[in-house]
Amino acid sequence: MSDLLLARRTVAWMAASVCLVTFLALGPASGTALAWQDDKKAEPPAAAPADAAAPAPAPADGGATAGDPAAAAEGEAAAPTSESLLTKSIGSLGYFFGPIFLLLSFTLVALVMMNVLQIRRDVLLPPEFVDDFEAQLDNKDYQGAYNTARDHDSMVARVLTAGLTKLNRGYSEAVEGMQEVGEDENMSLEHRLSYLALIGSIAPMIGLAGTVTGMIASFDEIATATQVEPSKLADGIQKALWTTLVGLGIAIPAMVAYSVLRNRVSRLVLEVGMVSEGLMARFQTLGRGKPAGGGGGTAPAPAAPQE
Repeated sequence: MSDLLLARRTVAWMAASVCLVTFLALGPASGTALAWQDDKKAEPPAAAPADAAAPAPAPADGGATAGDPAAAAEGEAAAPTSESLLTKSIGSLGYFFGPIFLLLSFTLVALVMMNVLQIRRDVLLPPEFVDDFEAQLDNKDYQGAYNTARDHDSMVARVLTAGLTKLNRGYSEAVEGMQEVGEDENMSLEHRLSYLALIGSIAPMIGLAGTVTGMIASFDEIATATQVEPSKLADGIQKALWTTLVGLGIAIPAMVAYSVLRNRVSRLVLEVGMVSEGLMARFQTLGRGKPAGGGGGTAPAPAAPQE
């Protein structure tokens, strides 16, 4: 692995880590903002009894009047406290589904960024390498062209190296060697992309498992309790809905990224094949013994290059 490719992968993992840290940092802030909005929406009903023109209703139990501070304090204490969406989601996912979805989301971001950095024309088919290789072929420097392809870390360079290595066996053998290496490189790229499809497939399944777990808990509450409490019944339903929502929220971006990147891989692999075969077509008119009398004299046997 070259230093450039290692640096790119390191940058990808660092960027993914920054995204995760940003998510964890902004999560409590968003939860606080949502809670503040909920509290602000709950303020007007509390201030409504301040109208002096309306007569104060008599208490049902004949106790304290509406202006009694003790009664107002008891009413405020009995009022349910609102929760933010982030708090509800964390509480619904729990300690089992929460870490699983967090790990899947972190892996998804890392895989997408790594593949985006890898599946680029500048990485698979760098124009400066193609120009340098073609210039050496124009100068009949076949050994220099082989050394350039061997030392360069790109898909088109590896394909050309395979073709030059088998060129002494004939042009058809060289083309077959290039096709074998091209298929191997294509399989390697699609293998990395397959993890995105895997995440897109298992995330909804994990969400479905959470849905079934939540519904089982709700029906178990109905079956065992003599008097069903709506709050306990709603906990299981809320868990079922949140796990489904989070699972779909992870699966949809994963499948979209997989489709887009797979189409890009197919297009770039086709371009690499066309460019490499166009460069190797220079040797189609040469016989097995012809390159030995040509400029460099080493194209027929590039498998043992001069270091």
